[in-house]
Amino acid sequence: MTVFFTADTHFGDHRTINIQRRPFADTGVMDAALVAGWNAVVDPEDEVWHLGDVARRPADVGDLLARLNGRKHLLRGNNDPDATLAAPGWASTGDYQEIEVDGTRLVLCHYPFRSWNGQHRGAINLHGHSHGRLKAMLRQFDVGVDPRGFAPVTLAQLLDRDAA
Repeated sequence: MTVFFTADTHFGDHRTINIQRRPFADTGVMDAALVAGWNAVVDPEDEVWHLGDVARRPADVGDLLARLNGRKHLLRGNNDPDATLAAPGWASTGDYQEIEVDGTRLVLCHYPFRSWNGQHRGAINLHGHSHGRLKAMLRQFDVGVDPRGFAPVTLAQLLDRDAA
């Protein structure tokens, strides 16, 4: 099992195409690309932490989750109403989580932190919300689809990119 991270998919949201200047003609093309990108890297037995801002229409989330590989966890973003969290298909939902992956402590939230638990003991903060527009901080990564090629990423990929 591999653990993946993503955020800010904004499925079905035409505003995101314009605001973030995503390279898609419309939401149908964007959504198809996001599903294909997700399923190209995530296997059914993998785990995916979605760090918020899933979709414009909460009513679509259950069907969408059924099309996406992996065991999916959601940490609420500012565009995720209660109905998104209640959609069938989430293994867990919340606002904040601390986990360990490959011996590395991770602090997960939709929002980027200026400081976080364990920051000076090697913990890494993964977040969304900023669509790749914040200046990078040491041990902090935006896992949103905009800066990450429109697909979920692993911790190893994030650390490799940071070293490059």
